[in-house]
Amino acid sequence: MAYRLGVDVGGTFTDVLLIDTDSGQTWRHKTASTPADQSEGVLRGMTAVCTDAGVGLGDLDEVLHGTTVATNAILEQKGATVGLVTTKGFRQVLQIARSFVPGGLAGWIIWPKPEPLAALEHTVEATERVATDGTIVTELDLDDLRPRLERLRDRGVDALCVSLINSFANGDHEERIGELAADVFGPDVSISLSSRVLPELREYERTVTTVANGYVQPQVSRYVANLAASLADGGLDGPLYILRSDGGLASADAATDHPVSLLLSGPAGGVTGAAWAAAGAGHDDFLTFDMGGTSTDVALVQSGEPRIGRQTRVGDMEVRSASVDVQTVGAGGGSIAHVPELTRALRVGPQSAGADPGPAAYGTGGEHPTVTDANVVLGYLPTELAGGEIALDVEAARRAVQTIADATDLGSVEAAAEGIVDIVNENMFGALRKVSVQQGIDPRDYALVAFGGAGPLHANALGRLMGSWPVIIPPSPGVLCAYGDATTGLRDEAAQTLVRQFHQTSDDELAEVFDRLADQARGTLLEEGVAAEDVELVHSADVRYHGQGFEIPVTVDDRDGGLDAIATRFDTEHERLFGFLLDGNDHELVTVRVTARGPRPDVAAERLADGDDPVVAKRADTTIRVEGAETTAAVYERQGLAAGMRIEGPAIITEMDSTTLVLPDHVAEVHASGSLLITPVDHDPGEADTAAPTTDQEA
Repeated sequence: MAYRLGVDVGGTFTDVLLIDTDSGQTWRHKTASTPADQSEGVLRGMTAVCTDAGVGLGDLDEVLHGTTVATNAILEQKGATVGLVTTKGFRQVLQIARSFVPGGLAGWIIWPKPEPLAALEHTVEATERVATDGTIVTELDLDDLRPRLERLRDRGVDALCVSLINSFANGDHEERIGELAADVFGPDVSISLSSRVLPELREYERTVTTVANGYVQPQVSRYVANLAASLADGGLDGPLYILRSDGGLASADAATDHPVSLLLSGPAGGVTGAAWAAAGAGHDDFLTFDMGGTSTDVALVQSGEPRIGRQTRVGDMEVRSASVDVQTVGAGGGSIAHVPELTRALRVGPQSAGADPGPAAYGTGGEHPTVTDANVVLGYLPTELAGGEIALDVEAARRAVQTIADATDLGSVEAAAEGIVDIVNENMFGALRKVSVQQGIDPRDYALVAFGGAGPLHANALGRLMGSWPVIIPPSPGVLCAYGDATTGLRDEAAQTLVRQFHQTSDDELAEVFDRLADQARGTLLEEGVAAEDVELVHSADVRYHGQGFEIPVTVDDRDGGLDAIATRFDTEHERLFGFLLDGNDHELVTVRVTARGPRPDVAAERLADGDDPVVAKRADTTIRVEGAETTAAVYERQGLAAGMRIEGPAIITEMDSTTLVLPDHVAEVHASGSLLITPVDHDPGEADTAAPTTDQEA
């Protein structure tokens, strides 16, 4: 037998999934996350799931891990003390930043800029200059730089970043500074060079990305090293891979060298897992809806491929790094409901009870009303979660939600609970619109894949708001991020900035650049043992009209078509996004890149046996509240369902890691792949739902 183990760390739970890749049989475990040291929860969950399967760590072929260590280091401001080396005259590049103020009230509010991750007093200048074509204008003066680096060392800097002007065109000076820094600081200080981290145009984006890499690198390195050592002590012989923000895997060493690529590691796992599950249910175009304990992540997938963006945002900071195009909103099961004194209007989130103290219903010290407590009050949740690890205290949930009823004119505790659920659904609806309607895409043409511990509970309502059918609830929805970790492949990319108008270059020159980048990108995968014939290459380019201040990334499907094919693809995307073309302007290449992808593992999918009457899986009837009225809902155990069974709402379908709510006038059909497909009872798959809002005014 061959075993792959996926593990994903969330803000509230750590999810572990063990797959027998030959049979498709799975074992899963959900345990509370341990924010102080994520590895404790990871090892506890891995031990538990291996015990359930009757195997040891030594029987695992690979461990695939999605982690939030890098993300948390930035959000909690617990990263390294960073020193920065810039070209003389560019010392305040991080302080100047970009002239962008968020929010619709930007014209008359005061918005303090976030503090840079590298302080000005820890920033020094190097005497040097490189031109945009890579020629040396001013030679590097290492003798002048050495005492400046020594002062940074004496101030306690434990990560050094180098970002020189135009180093994307020639990184020789950065390499020489890196060698000097290694001599001055010694082996215990991490060194990040912008020419390696992000060899692309724009000095601010390149600098902030390089500094972010250095800021999180010591913490990520310690975490990965400690986890790898603990796994080795437990008998693991196979490799440890870390999930990147773009949905691919990187070796542990590559991840620690380039940790900025891990900032959206967790959400990426959910999207890749959703792609795997949706394909099994016969759908290639869909929206993903991942609702956990702290936040909700949404994304759009077309033709089975997640959209990859070039920007990654964590908190108030945005870096330039490839990542699955995910929108995050502070709406999760632990989101706290509150009534501000100024407005007296009910709000939900973004504050969260998290894993500690958690919702009031968990009985672990939480007192604030949360979305989970509201769902308990409405009767949507069973009395236990996570396979019995968490027993729910219904009375504690009612007491917490009663505070909202008392602070508003909603009256009863049930009405307050419905208000909480309605508001959090609207918050998540807004996030789904950002990745669909606001990108020129009609969500009624897409399915909705819902997962996460809380996603299936709210999915039917979101499907109704979006007009997206069917709503797909994959097998093991609460641990689907771990499924994504375990069912994706290795990935790496190489890029080069060109800045050429199309008439200034040629198809032959572009082909030479693509070939060179392809060799570089595939090299990482070949070193990890991937066969050359199994490496898939994806060519892309950032393109703009000459004179524009932004680019649009386009995939180069037809290498033989050359620049003409790229221009056609760019025009199509530009018109979709903005509704017009600039016919009189020449096209301009800015950056070209090649992504190398290893094969996805051949993981067999379990197929359900056929069945007929779902009554065999029915466990009870319960009273729930829907749209202001009480009604009786049948409770089913998902493990007892078979392919072809139809469950009419209102109904609740329970399983170890999640709970699915089927609303009245909707039906859930069990697909042979194990997914639940929820649609309105009168839904015609050939017709779009014309009730879905398509304008901001209607929303």
